[in-house]
Amino acid sequence: MSEQRFNFFKAAPEAYKAMSGVETYLRGCGLEEGLLHLVKMRASQINGCAFCLDMHSKDLRALGETEQRLYTLPAWRECPWFNERERAALAWTEALTLVTEGHVPDAVYEEARQHFNEKELTDLSIAITTINAWNRLSIAARTTPGSYKAKTS
Repeated sequence: MSEQRFNFFKAAPEAYKAMSGVETYLRGCGLEEGLLHLVKMRASQINGCAFCLDMHSKDLRALGETEQRLYTLPAWRECPWFNERERAALAWTEALTLVTEGHVPDAVYEEARQHFNEKELTDLSIAITTINAWNRLSIAARTTPGSYKAKTS
């Protein structure tokens, strides 16, 4: 395991505060909290961000998410326990995270629009874009996973 390179929380507190402001917005935007963590977890899996995987798996478990769904998230297309709205969100997540592999295909957009109105799809896109930024910061800094504690209600 590599040592942490730098601490972006401390090095650029105003940038951290701005990004945290987006997270505050997302918590109140109306999208389901579990859905937001699921898409953040999926993007973090794709990006290989250990810190964010640790964080969002803990947050999901604190919300009551099952181990079965957490373990099978990378194979969500083959599993019957993800509902249609979640499937549309996960497909949208993969398309935005892997944007260079197809520039968000029309079919993925059409499926997402069946389950999300324009504001919801915008908020979902902001959540995905933001987790991709957090992933890149954490990976670049080699932020050490394991210390995050999920908030309990």
